[in-house]
Amino acid sequence: QVQLVESGGGLVQAGGSLRLSCAASGRTFRNYDMGWFRQAPGKEREFVAAISSSGGITYFEDSVKGRFTISRDNAKNMVSLQMNSLKPEDTAVYYCAAASTLLKFKMPANYNFWGQGTQVTVSS
Repeated sequence: QVQLVESGGGLVQAGGSLRLSCAASGRTFRNYDMGWFRQAPGKEREFVAAISSSGGITYFEDSVKGRFTISRDNAKNMVSLQMNSLKPEDTAVYYCAAASTLLKFKMPANYNFWGQGTQVTVSS
């Protein structure tokens, strides 16, 4: 069982940066692959980024490549999403999620545990 709590969301102007953090409880955090998803009003939840349990493998959705980075600190039970060059279309609620495998990393159903989400709003 893993409990996830996101933080770091807020309001930022286009071109700005935010760093989202996800704190995980449980001694087994290091065994889980982690992902970030986002959901805008009226839209489906979509994949943003993922990182393997060791941190050695990362994946990004095409629209955030080169702007977002994902990292984790297993000693601190933390995964982060650094978001640079933010655009209005990045506005959404961002969720972190834990999975036993990244076999289908883009699919929300692949993930076993979810946080409550944090709002990111990018103004133009």
